[in-house]
Amino acid sequence: MSGCGCDIEIKDQEQKRVLYWLLGINAVMFVVEMSVGLLADSTALIADSLDMLADAVVYGIGIYAVGKTIILKANAAKISGYFQLILGLIILFDIARRSILGSDPESLLMMGMGFVALIANVICLLIIRKQKSGEVHMRASWIFSANDVIANMGVILAGVTVYLFDTRWPDLVIGLIVSIIVLRGAISILKDAKQELRNNSQSIGEAL
Repeated sequence: MSGCGCDIEIKDQEQKRVLYWLLGINAVMFVVEMSVGLLADSTALIADSLDMLADAVVYGIGIYAVGKTIILKANAAKISGYFQLILGLIILFDIARRSILGSDPESLLMMGMGFVALIANVICLLIIRKQKSGEVHMRASWIFSANDVIANMGVILAGVTVYLFDTRWPDLVIGLIVSIIVLRGAISILKDAKQELRNNSQSIGEAL
């Protein structure tokens, strides 16, 4: 039936289904990885778990944005970006603290947990791959999932190098890299959201 808006409704329901899956996976992985990270005394795992938390919040905000106006979706993406920015700074603070006070990361736990997290994030990436060129809040979700895969590989590499060289510094370095990935993703989302708001304002101005 022409003009019934059925295609929009189907798209919105598809977005919600994708985001609910991503939210569930990341929320569970945050709890598991944070627990293992504390047990392993690993900066990289703790940083990666906080990244999972940031993503879970992003997906929760994304679910709220589904079916809303472009402005609300862009503002939701901005909130996601700012939250991720804050978590990135928290990770940097923890790295500085551990570099001064010291740490003793457990390499085998790092590698094992990093591999589990990698599998989880590859699944997330496959779930959201069709949405990577979609609306701004879905593009944000794609960027976060892609960044997570890179971060997970870094955690595994950190575990390997800690094991091989018997030093904590690879753990701190990978933690730093994860924080940079988190901060870069936050900045990318904020830029995208602000551009979306500018484009929307220009469209309104032209219509008037």
